[in-house]
Amino acid sequence: MDIAYVVIPTYNERDNLNPLTSRILSQHPSLRILIVDDHSPDGTGELADALAARDSRIQVLHRPGKLGLGSAYREGFRRALQLGAHYLIEMDADFSHDPDILPLFLDNIADYDLVIGSRYTNGISVVNWPLRRLMLSYSANVYTRLVTGLSIMDCTSGFKCFRRTLLERIDLDRIRSDGYSFQIEMHFRCAELGARICEVPIIFIDRRAGQSKMSKRIVREAVLMVWKLKLGSLLRRIAGRRADYAP
Repeated sequence: MDIAYVVIPTYNERDNLNPLTSRILSQHPSLRILIVDDHSPDGTGELADALAARDSRIQVLHRPGKLGLGSAYREGFRRALQLGAHYLIEMDADFSHDPDILPLFLDNIADYDLVIGSRYTNGISVVNWPLRRLMLSYSANVYTRLVTGLSIMDCTSGFKCFRRTLLERIDLDRIRSDGYSFQIEMHFRCAELGARICEVPIIFIDRRAGQSKMSKRIVREAVLMVWKLKLGSLLRRIAGRRADYAP
């Protein structure tokens, strides 16, 4: 049986962790969980250890402090690959991503390298967001597509499933961004590699408990990242053409 690891970064998510892990593991026998905790002061890491002690399908990776979403996923991906994951799933800990969608990911990944849970394939499927945040997210995706040329409708989605072989082709040490820009950069690198990508519609529901990790710094980083990706892509193309014509 091909194993799928759900990688879940956590920081102060104690209230969500127990019901979330139960919901995930009930979805499919191939699912496993890797919790990446950034030394949460509310005891999330200790609860994660207790859950792992009761169920061998749960693993925990402890980090010394709040080091950012991008680095949490990079370290989580590396650990999940070491654990033998065939598929790796990104998922938030706050129930904004519906665990019931996981079987749909597993069905589709059989034919694709990357399956993205999209809020914007069937109009706008977001619940409980204030209008300002909704417009920010939607505009960020339009902006990203215009600058980078990506055809993905939800470039900032943090709910997705990678095939192992795709992640092994990405140099994770080159992925230095965080937050929204981490998602954009990962999608861009996958598209550059010619990955087979599909989007499946999801309904995104604002977090059930705790506080949002969104900040102005994360938004600014995403605005700049799309231009870095575009410029880097153009420079690589120019370098490749020069190499082709070199004597």
